[in-house]
Amino acid sequence: MDRAVELAVVHDAEAAAALAAAELVRAARAGLHIALSGGSTPRRAYELAAAAEPDWSHATVWWSDERAVPPDDRRSNYLLAEEALLSRLCRPPAAVHRIRGELGAAAAAAELDAALQGVELGLVLLGLGGDGHTASLFPGKASVVERERLAIAAEPGLEPWVERVTLTVPAHCAARRVVFLTLGAAKAEAALRAFGGPPDPATPASLVRSRTGITLAILDDAAARLLRY
Repeated sequence: MDRAVELAVVHDAEAAAALAAAELVRAARAGLHIALSGGSTPRRAYELAAAAEPDWSHATVWWSDERAVPPDDRRSNYLLAEEALLSRLCRPPAAVHRIRGELGAAAAAAELDAALQGVELGLVLLGLGGDGHTASLFPGKASVVERERLAIAAEPGLEPWVERVTLTVPAHCAARRVVFLTLGAAKAEAALRAFGGPPDPATPASLVRSRTGITLAILDDAAARLLRY
């Protein structure tokens, strides 16, 4: 077992979402820089976080990755967070650094890379794909080996087949707290590789560990079934 990862295993998806929401609430109340994830997994956590703490006025919000689409596109990670979290707050974050995918992946990545210089992310919330990817760090893609920049344009690794922008491995590892939210039996094998084995570029999530703080994996029973804990 990789001792650099703390495991929090709960019975079901709702309990896992509640734990992830609590992480978001603590970070928002502390006024931290928070990087959100996309995909369908965090939606419930966002809803619960907004209900538990509707005042995010001291926090700053970023995204770990985005598709090269406008913010009103249904594929947009920003739109997910806007609907499930930001629009439900009575006091919005002090700043919202949306990745401007409509500029194109290269331009949006350059803008994000410049904006992140000198920023310490207090919390990064991440998901885990069945292939072991996290953010838009896909197995076999150039994004996995980038070590100089904080954000880059990334090739799509699965549908929808659109270019993406992603924080790099070093950018994620610089966060004080890295939290993975992983749900369902379909993610069990990926969870074993990501959280139960050595770092391996074939499983990009296994490369993402906070260098100076805590890495926490929140899983439901189904996702954790192959792990020893």
